[in-house]
Amino acid sequence: MIATGIFTGYYPMTIDETIAQIKKDGFSCVQLDVSFKDCDAVKEYLTKEKANLIRDKFRDANLPIVAVSAYTNIIHHDAEKKKANLDYIKMMMERALDLGCPYVASETGTKNIESDWAWDEANAGELAYEETAETIAEIVKFGKEVGATFIVENYVNNVIGSIEQVQRLFSDINMLNLKLICDPTNYFTEALMDDIDGELNRIFNALADKMVIAHAKDIKLATDTSVKVADIDADESHCFRGSGAVELPAAGLGCLNYDLYVKLLAKFHPNMPLIIEHLDAGDIARGKSFVDAVLKRQGV
Repeated sequence: MIATGIFTGYYPMTIDETIAQIKKDGFSCVQLDVSFKDCDAVKEYLTKEKANLIRDKFRDANLPIVAVSAYTNIIHHDAEKKKANLDYIKMMMERALDLGCPYVASETGTKNIESDWAWDEANAGELAYEETAETIAEIVKFGKEVGATFIVENYVNNVIGSIEQVQRLFSDINMLNLKLICDPTNYFTEALMDDIDGELNRIFNALADKMVIAHAKDIKLATDTSVKVADIDADESHCFRGSGAVELPAAGLGCLNYDLYVKLLAKFHPNMPLIIEHLDAGDIARGKSFVDAVLKRQGV
């Protein structure tokens, strides 16, 4: 049976308050953002003791941590910022097992100088791919030393976006501790919006063996092609709602064929946790009800 979870970052609260609210909202697992009001890994060094405290609190609450977030631009155009971003990922990988889960997640980065989520023509070049692959290889090798697995979240406006680009990355970095987040919405360009079901089938047929967790958000054609953000109290990665021709709203607010998505997910990974995201303030209950209804219809 597929468990329904949520990113902890959608709860702008302390650790204890976040756990209590997630339990109240009925979720059974989480993707952990260490960005609580009383502990923020972006702003302070995460010690082993603090990581163990967080892990034990979620264990006591019977809320498994299925992945640890470390979203950052790994090929930032500013060399000092890039180094700081990589140091952050490595810190989270060092603490992954202390947090109770080896999976550490990040996007693949962009060369855009204004946004970590927007497209840049440089992303399409061979130099950008080589830098991205080299950087991910460094992260994965570090992860092997500390017992962590790097889980990539591709996105069409980053360097690694398409099925073919993901396949190339995994071929070039042939290591067991590199895995993929299952999020079909991240593959859709405007052209692919005319063949949603076909792209869903292609994604799973090509990449299912690399997936370890799944995300739940949605897609729709955008009327505004600029970077779209939600006005919520959360990290930038959780405020982002898409850039360019395809908008990324919460699950059930777009045109992704969710019944087919869940059917494919259950076929290839019948026990994979599904983490809801891109929720605006006050939309958590609706988003969970929508996803749960699809899971029930598919009997998973």
